[in-house]
Amino acid sequence: MARYELVKRSVALITLTNPPVNALSSPVRHAIAKSMERALSDPKVTAVVICGENGRFCGGADIREFAGPLRGPPLIPVLDAIEAGRKPVVAAIEGVALGGGFELALVCHYRIAHSKARLGLPEVTLGILPAAGGSQRLPRLIGIPAALELITTGRHISAQEALKLGIVDQVTDQNACEMAVEFALKSVGKPLSSRRVSMLTTPCPPDLDALLEAATMQVKKKARGVMAPLACIQAVRAAATMPFSKGMKRESELMTTLFNSGQAQAFQYCFFAQRTAGKWTLPSGAQWNNSKPREIRSAAVIGLGTMGRGIVVSLARVGISVIAVESEKKLLENGRQMVIGMLERDAKRRGVSASLNLLKFTLSLQDLKDVDLVIEAVFEDMALKKRVFQELSKVCRPTTLLCTNTSGLDVDALAGVTNRPHLVAGMHFFSPAHVMKLLEVVCGPRSSSETIATAMSLGKKMGKVSVAVGNCPGFVGNRMLKPYLDQATFLLEEGATPEQIDKALEDFGFAMGVFRMSDLAGLDVGWRVRKESGLTGPDVDSKNPPRRRQGHRYCPIPDMVCEQGRFGQKTGRGWYMYDKPGDTNAKPDPLIQNLLETYRSRYGIQPRNISDQEIIERCLFVLANEGFRILEDGMAARPEDIDVIYLFGYAFPRHRGGPMFYVSMVGLERVLERLEHYHQAHPDVPHLEPSALLKKLVACGSPPVQKWREYIKTMHSHL
Repeated sequence: MARYELVKRSVALITLTNPPVNALSSPVRHAIAKSMERALSDPKVTAVVICGENGRFCGGADIREFAGPLRGPPLIPVLDAIEAGRKPVVAAIEGVALGGGFELALVCHYRIAHSKARLGLPEVTLGILPAAGGSQRLPRLIGIPAALELITTGRHISAQEALKLGIVDQVTDQNACEMAVEFALKSVGKPLSSRRVSMLTTPCPPDLDALLEAATMQVKKKARGVMAPLACIQAVRAAATMPFSKGMKRESELMTTLFNSGQAQAFQYCFFAQRTAGKWTLPSGAQWNNSKPREIRSAAVIGLGTMGRGIVVSLARVGISVIAVESEKKLLENGRQMVIGMLERDAKRRGVSASLNLLKFTLSLQDLKDVDLVIEAVFEDMALKKRVFQELSKVCRPTTLLCTNTSGLDVDALAGVTNRPHLVAGMHFFSPAHVMKLLEVVCGPRSSSETIATAMSLGKKMGKVSVAVGNCPGFVGNRMLKPYLDQATFLLEEGATPEQIDKALEDFGFAMGVFRMSDLAGLDVGWRVRKESGLTGPDVDSKNPPRRRQGHRYCPIPDMVCEQGRFGQKTGRGWYMYDKPGDTNAKPDPLIQNLLETYRSRYGIQPRNISDQEIIERCLFVLANEGFRILEDGMAARPEDIDVIYLFGYAFPRHRGGPMFYVSMVGLERVLERLEHYHQAHPDVPHLEPSALLKKLVACGSPPVQKWREYIKTMHSHL
């Protein structure tokens, strides 16, 4: 797990060998300790270089070891021994030096980095903090403000930024290991006391308390309810105010608190859930990553609205040539200008050239005859989409894949109008498509494994987190969203206010509550969907709209708000009021309060005090309850897939782990009991009735979320 060799006759080269990222597993830690002991005791060795195999220095701890008791030597004594050594030790950083790998580099006396290397302490994203001295050494090396920012955000930095900050001593475009060996030879005989970071005095600004207080306020605003960043600030305070040994003790105490917390479990669950999201099984039993995807060199996007533009940018910036199609010249020109602007801004941010040569804009579908794949992103109207797919069948090669960006329409109905139903799939991007990381890949009943494999692979190439889902109304994400939104509006009827509901959800951890988010998205979007579903429209009495539709309870308040032209931020009025159209500063609107009071009076509803606990339980338990039904129906392969969809597509707070993990932590028996209570109180709301799978899991002793798949006995998986 670490290779030892003597180079240049006197330099001990220790190479970490634990692919893919040379993680600091128990055998690696043991090998480092033994190799350093050998190097320091060998009189022929005058210096040491530590590097990683296959161009990667070290990706940090082996997170799989977090689940069990520590085996092998702890990391801190290994690192302390390196730093205390009497011979110069140089870190040759290639690829990544993250987490424990970064802490390993910090105890080396010198650090040489390749120009393309990335460094950072991302522990906070796993619900913990750098606990092998990172929170104590980094402030001593680069000062409090810079260290605080890196440690509390977990941000990765480039080698160039690391050099500017003083983290590394040299950056090279050549072989970092070879450069480190030469550097080590020149360092022999030089005093090492000033190179031992733990012995440095932390540069302490005069306004330390104000600086830490400002950082605390910023963290509380950005990461509402998350413990780890606040603990990181406390650890950095220890580095500024305590001797190194006491600071290390404080770091350890904070780490113990975090490590045993439910938040750390949630963050680490998210880490692994993201990695398993691509591992699903087709009806044939084949996995997509064992079904060879096609290589996509050219693609077309039909429709240059908000979604279409984002999809074009996503394709072009990864080197795929794109033909963008619009129906009118004005729309085409407007779309062209916006796409080019988006690509230029993106390229400037990344420090590369904009890939404008890959773009072609046209009004004619005939230009798509040779592309490998088409993504349709026209208006969400089934008749229109069917016409597009019929035309594509005539124009495109028989082997061209045809995908739709629909957010919930029947993918198989579109496949049915083509001459190649096996080559049709859904690729549901989330807005804005060039920013949001989630991609729902919708498997129609006739989609081939190669088609799904290609869509999944293309999503990965575009930097998306691709999740395979079944073909049902709303797929997974939007299907679950509907009962969640319904509960929020039912709570309005019963006595809550938009700001109370939003505050409860934001205190839970959402960046925005349901009504603020609706104002941002535009209330007219949901209104249009309800009209198309026959839930509202000209046939419904607008003065006294019924509170039951299609046999179930219905809340007409959102329709009444839209009928007043209140569509959210874009009109300056929605559930909240804004200073002007397009403004984002939401303020409670007395007119909405009046509307609610008039509505309740008209229907004889006696408003009651609603607790934040009831808001959380009704909104989030019903969200997860629909997730259980999705698992029953075979529309998602596992609960982890549902959680990944909500983490990356709907901003579910990561420290809660996703809706399915969250209810598993609350306790399935408790969730079942509360759903039964609320369904008894509201028997006309079918989504409150506990799902069969939830009842089954409780009857089986409430197994952990990772075991649920064993209890999902569905013979009709749609994946």
